[in-house]
Amino acid sequence: MTRQIGRRKALAGVGTAVLSAGCIGRVRNIAGRDRPGQLSLEINTMPADNDPNGIRIARQLAENAEAVGIEMQINTMSLRDLRRRVLLNHNFDIYVGQFREAEPFDPDVLYSLTHSRFGAETGWQNPFGFADFGVDELLSEQRTAEGDRRRSVVSELQEALVDRQPFTVVAFPDALTAIRDERFEGWGAQQPLSIEGLLGLEHRGSSGDETGDDAETDGDTETDGDGDEADTATLELVTTDQRVTENWNPIAPEYRRYGTFTSLLYDQLVRMDGDEAIPWLAAAWERSDPETFEVTLRDAQWHDGEPVSADDVAFTYEFLGDTSMGNVEAPVPAPRFRGRTSLVQSVTAVDDATVRFEIGDVSRRVGLRALQVPILPEHVWRERTSVATIAGFEFDGETTEAVVSNNENPVGSGPMRLVEATAEESVVFERNAEHFLVRAGQDGGVETEAETGGETTNATVSDDGTTNMTTSDGATNGGTTNDGTTESGDGDVTGSSSIDGIPERFRGKPAFERLRVEVAPSDIAAVQAVGDGLADATFSNLGPDSVPRLGREADARLVSTRSAAFYHIGYNTRRAPLSNPRFRGVLASLIDKPLLVDEAFEGYAQPAASPLAASPEWVPEGLQWSEDDTDPVHPFLGEDGAVDVEAARDELREAGYRFGENGRLLSRDQ
Repeated sequence: MTRQIGRRKALAGVGTAVLSAGCIGRVRNIAGRDRPGQLSLEINTMPADNDPNGIRIARQLAENAEAVGIEMQINTMSLRDLRRRVLLNHNFDIYVGQFREAEPFDPDVLYSLTHSRFGAETGWQNPFGFADFGVDELLSEQRTAEGDRRRSVVSELQEALVDRQPFTVVAFPDALTAIRDERFEGWGAQQPLSIEGLLGLEHRGSSGDETGDDAETDGDTETDGDGDEADTATLELVTTDQRVTENWNPIAPEYRRYGTFTSLLYDQLVRMDGDEAIPWLAAAWERSDPETFEVTLRDAQWHDGEPVSADDVAFTYEFLGDTSMGNVEAPVPAPRFRGRTSLVQSVTAVDDATVRFEIGDVSRRVGLRALQVPILPEHVWRERTSVATIAGFEFDGETTEAVVSNNENPVGSGPMRLVEATAEESVVFERNAEHFLVRAGQDGGVETEAETGGETTNATVSDDGTTNMTTSDGATNGGTTNDGTTESGDGDVTGSSSIDGIPERFRGKPAFERLRVEVAPSDIAAVQAVGDGLADATFSNLGPDSVPRLGREADARLVSTRSAAFYHIGYNTRRAPLSNPRFRGVLASLIDKPLLVDEAFEGYAQPAASPLAASPEWVPEGLQWSEDDTDPVHPFLGEDGAVDVEAARDELREAGYRFGENGRLLSRDQ
């Protein structure tokens, strides 16, 4: 069955963006006839208890803006409410927050973040309402370019974004985690808060290859689903973010930070492990021509026992493009994963285990991103396509039950399944014994030559988009393409029962039978729980204020890894004067980034100008942080945190703004 990602969906973003642009232009024309008034802007962020870094950024901006004559107020709220206001309702002037990606990401992530076609959509799809046709062209070109040409386009794209400032990158923080090595090890191999980090853990009671069902445990016992007592290894995590106890909807942006727990519940076809493309729910994929992927699924089942089929995969992509499945006049796309699904033109279930993707004219590296969305069971999510309303949502159009559902009884195919939760207190996940990773541990991870052809194939994606296929004996497979897929005709596609391509460290995982997450009232309380042996690790990012406390805990230690989840100041460019890039540039120059890194982050961060700074190989020389510790494009208008008021006012006057007799910046009423 072919699921067309048709003209209705393809034009949805373009149409709404054009409509919004027209409406905004009309509002500006009307506003232009109003009398000048004193400008006042609001900064939305979380309170110090939830995000001490964010509130300090907001305070510096507000204080420096006030000194210049721009009235600013800070409005604090929970992360959920902040996400709703910014990502769903677009009801904000300025916000301070973190980007959603913890791991270094491909530049194509910027496509959905800043392309004008997404300006009226919800989620992380251009929440700024930013529209610049030159940027749009660069975003589209980087999808098709390869090698040095793509690198050049991405450099030009970064330069354009940093110049126009739809958002101001402040710093890339270190992810700070308190861990206890007593029962689990391997915390430093990956980002501790990522699915790869959790699946890479080894239980101290195991002997390396005895993870999963064969692992020894710490002696705790509890009754399994059949009424028998089974040894269990429970990973205990503690977090200050209670949302994980309330909502497990993978497409709800206000409840997802990095999506680690929903990634344990829902499988993707392909996962990226660094530069390596790993076949996950897909046993293999073949690029039969430049615009077509053909995917063979593993033998898998949903948590409710139903088999995972090609129809489920085809449904997922159609559903993410329009969660109403055609039940309302205008499409209601999922607030997450739009950048990836926008690559897909159609999906066809060839048979029960084979899916064909038409992805259009994109590079090999970008094309692989289309296979990295959570696969959803059609028999569950098709029932959520009806129109819904809920307090706190102020969409211009309609929304669906799928978007607002808490997904209280999540049915996925991932390595963990949810078993119990108490809102605002705790949640417990249990290992899925039928998952292909767990089954790999039950048979020792050994495959027959009939299954694998005697070798294992992995795909490594280089920075320029080239993908190198390497067999298990270390030889380069000459019968493969450079897109991470097996050449058509180069032997049989890997069978669905195989675990070919899964790295050894993931086989037989997770190394824990249960995963329990407890909510703590503060970072200090979370660190103490680890020190007292009540938890193996903190899960929410710790603030630097908790590091001294961690130093007093003899049995806990700090793991610090650089995160790609950059702190930034986001501007609603739908509203004047934030619609003016010169005004946004002046605001960017009121931020003393090195001072914030030293005082707010206490050194656990790196100031930056580009959103790709976590992947320095992509950043052009002109955007790299300068040796004299100043922003290369929008240097701070002042020194040592003290703003040069006259210099900032001169910048605003040159941009066409005026000040009143009281020294306050004037604006036309909106």
